Amino acid sequence: MSEVVTQHLNAEGADPLLLAGVNDANLLEVQRAVGVQVSLRGESLILSGTPEQLERGVPIVQAMVELARLGEPVGLEEVARLVSNGGAEPMPMTAEQESRIAFPGLKRSIAPKTAGQRQYVQAMSTNDIVVGIGPAGTGKTYLAVAKAVEALNRKRVRRLILARPAVEAGESLGFLPGDLQAKVDPYLRPLYDALDDMMPSERMQRAIESRTIEIAPLAYMRGRTLSDAFIILDEAQNATTAQMKMFLTRLGVNSKVVVTGDKTQVDLPSREDSGLLQIERILPGIEGLAFVYLDDSDVVRHRIVRQIIRAYAEDQTG
Repeated sequence: MSEVVTQHLNAEGADPLLLAGVNDANLLEVQRAVGVQVSLRGESLILSGTPEQLERGVPIVQAMVELARLGEPVGLEEVARLVSNGGAEPMPMTAEQESRIAFPGLKRSIAPKTAGQRQYVQAMSTNDIVVGIGPAGTGKTYLAVAKAVEALNRKRVRRLILARPAVEAGESLGFLPGDLQAKVDPYLRPLYDALDDMMPSERMQRAIESRTIEIAPLAYMRGRTLSDAFIILDEAQNATTAQMKMFLTRLGVNSKVVVTGDKTQVDLPSREDSGLLQIERILPGIEGLAFVYLDDSDVVRHRIVRQIIRAYAEDQTG
């Protein structure tokens, strides 16, 4: 009689519901088909069976993990197909699939839709600091928040910090009603909206209350060292040169920074005071820091938005 052995497989990044199925139906189907017992514990799959059963079962379960990481449906039909194919690897991933961002608990994933967006997502995966520059509608903020939530889900960081300058209200927010949070919330709303798309609302609220997720004006970053964090500075064209230096030098151990901005939307009294324009001049060439440029071809809003951006660009150069 063959001895029973155990093997662990990494399921990091795979939606657990897609992978296991309702009431673990997919895992039970693998057990029924090849005899190997499969259980999901956190981000680890535990397979138990004879060496012969594991030889058949491991490729099947690994293929299921890859499908779930891509956000593809994994049901009894897919499991049966993988069993009949001996767990043949899924088709090679396209560039879009390779950059897909999946969220446990949500039955969908986010994928870049243009070549520029894919370059942006890949840069965020491989650099400590990424500066995304481009017009409205190119997904700069949305994709940065997606990568931040992914990093939190995979426990690569312990917290998310999302910041914006509140320049439009000037240095004094006193004329606005409410307490300080109520005064600045309108300027931070796009960050809340992006998060709301990627996390169940109850979980997002708990994370904000526990300060696992912090959404704050840029001025709140002064004097802090931000470690084990994914930090986003949005609308960075409205950060002054002093604020930008202060922000970038907050970077601590095991942290990642993404800076997003649109050079055509500087609201500062003097355009030359923009910290985004300054770092574009002085920081290229630093290892681990990447600049990614998006343009009207990367706009994923209504097609008219792309045409409007193009018309404004032609007017400024004309």
